[in-house]
Amino acid sequence: MGQGQNPNYFIVESAVLPEIYRKVAEAKRLLETGEERTVNAATRRAGISRSAFYKYKDAIRPFQDLLHGGIVTVQILLRNEPGALSSVLNLLAAQGGNVITINQAIPGGGAAAVTVGLETSGLSAGLEELLAELRTRPEVIRCEVLAG
Repeated sequence: MGQGQNPNYFIVESAVLPEIYRKVAEAKRLLETGEERTVNAATRRAGISRSAFYKYKDAIRPFQDLLHGGIVTVQILLRNEPGALSSVLNLLAAQGGNVITINQAIPGGGAAAVTVGLETSGLSAGLEELLAELRTRPEVIRCEVLAG
């Protein structure tokens, strides 16, 4: 990245990333959780060199870290059935999410799009886990993060 340029960010599934990035993320996790106390030990355990760790460590961050403590916009496509929205809102509250805004479109074709502004600082688990739980719900057709 040249001087004066702003960085560009992408959300990429970890399975398609080169192995070095996943290993750097693992080394960072080992250090952050206290499983390893030194960079040398964490990089050895992750199977990378210290120079590779230092080269990429500032550019790699887990998705939930980017969103922790912030407000994200989640779009959820719900089946048009009684109690669907209530069920989703109850799940968000149970997981510690603080709903800031709700915008629901008029249902059409058996489904309704709902956009939720959600404060993530109180989530009991990460945002990815919350999205995974939402996706298992029978009333949820699809859900994704639009902005964070």
